[in-house]
Amino acid sequence: MKPNPTAARALTTQSDPRWAAVLTRDREATFYYSVATTGVYCRPSCGARPKPENVAFHASCDAAEAAGFRPCKRCRPRVQPEVLRHACGESPLGTVLVAQSASGICAVLIGDAAASLLDDLQARFPKARIGQGDETTVALLAQVLALISQPSRAIAVPLDARGTVFQQAVWQALRQIPPGETRSYAELARALGAPAAVRAVAGACAANPLAVVVPCHRVLRSDGTISGYRWGVERKQALLALEARGAETRE
Repeated sequence: MKPNPTAARALTTQSDPRWAAVLTRDREATFYYSVATTGVYCRPSCGARPKPENVAFHASCDAAEAAGFRPCKRCRPRVQPEVLRHACGESPLGTVLVAQSASGICAVLIGDAAASLLDDLQARFPKARIGQGDETTVALLAQVLALISQPSRAIAVPLDARGTVFQQAVWQALRQIPPGETRSYAELARALGAPAAVRAVAGACAANPLAVVVPCHRVLRSDGTISGYRWGVERKQALLALEARGAETRE
């Protein structure tokens, strides 16, 4: 019986540890793979699903191109992905994840478990490579945790909050609300010179990627009641109560 070369190629690929990284779309992998049937080469994180018998592995983009393959237009292997570093810690509100880009803090997320927050971070930055934080990230996390416990303390950290021009304006206005005070969505809209944009203001608050640092929890309905909060209504109530106690102490 003659050997089947296609099956042999598939077996060779499947026995290579790098194939597992392709199957899991590993964003941390540092090699590339080419696909004989399409003539392109990809990152392991590419959404393509090649057959193992058509795959070859390469150490670099140059090596893949020297073998006659062109860059995939979907995953763009020649374009280096953004690297985000993250660190997690515990607070009275639950687990807090802080992520930083080269420009500053790009996310402050609050939840019940680090794993789910990490999934949330990756969903927010699908093209980024997520890595463990360094000393700078850990120091930023410590400042955010301290801010939660002591809302009146000043925090001066570089921010990389990404949004539309309007969202950026709303987030900047939120940072002007002192601890212990609140505003309504309508008041915030008027302060921005867009009194009819109440819904848009609410949407910008909901899209805020920097919990606590950009204090969207300080915005209430016009009747003073608490509306929804991306990180949970109970956490919003806890933050407002903590800030109200701090304001009473300062008085």
